[in-house]
Amino acid sequence: MRRAQRLTGAQLAELVGMSQPKISRIERGRGLPDPEDIATIARALGADETLVRSLMERAEQSHDRMTDWRPTSATLASRQENVADWEAATRTVRDFQPAVLPGLAQTGEYARAAMLSFQRLVRTSAEDNLEMAMAAAVTERTRRQEILADRAKSFHFIITEAVLRNGICPPTEMLGQVERLRTLSARPNITIGVIPDGAPVEIPPLHGFTLLDDNMVIIDVYNTGLTSRGRNDVDRYRQVFDLFLTSAIDDLAPLLDKYQRYYADQLNPR
Repeated sequence: MRRAQRLTGAQLAELVGMSQPKISRIERGRGLPDPEDIATIARALGADETLVRSLMERAEQSHDRMTDWRPTSATLASRQENVADWEAATRTVRDFQPAVLPGLAQTGEYARAAMLSFQRLVRTSAEDNLEMAMAAAVTERTRRQEILADRAKSFHFIITEAVLRNGICPPTEMLGQVERLRTLSARPNITIGVIPDGAPVEIPPLHGFTLLDDNMVIIDVYNTGLTSRGRNDVDRYRQVFDLFLTSAIDDLAPLLDKYQRYYADQLNPR
């Protein structure tokens, strides 16, 4: 339809208020299209409501086939781009992590160290230059964090205490990461909860996940990312998040002080 109207991807993007890369990803079938985005684009291209509904149904069906889980993009950088688009359309982000910090809370050095281990596992022929691939991924993750300044959005992070103890990067950088958590926790639209070691939990913290409103759940596994918009999946993960919330404490100062000393001691052993 776009080509029939002799519109470029950039022109269509401006017409519908989306980014050109997002239009490109939708047209190339990268990631899962949001049915509302499909409707907006179709209407802008002059589709009647019958066709709009048909296209929306096809987009919905792409989430509700044999399984609702779908892999995200192959490269780490493109995965960050996809998540950034989804976060831009989200009012409330809920993120639970038992092993590493949520991406939106990571410093650049922490993000690099965390993603480097995954990049070595999923490296593709298009990413032969590891340094370039990592630079692109870290840049996109850092760009994602600009959304934290949007006071119209709220962010709720829950981590286990093990996350603070896991030295993903050198002690100097971990000290910077601890300080970043202290800064983020002071923002009015961000809450950070920690499940202390030994705290009773109603369900084992098997893996991390991110909920975008009550519309999508994202899971990172070793070799890819998985997403689902299936209602049952999203509802179950919201229940799990709320269970972890009951075990978390929000008075971070004592724990942050503890791990600030922990990493400082590693730099200056007695």
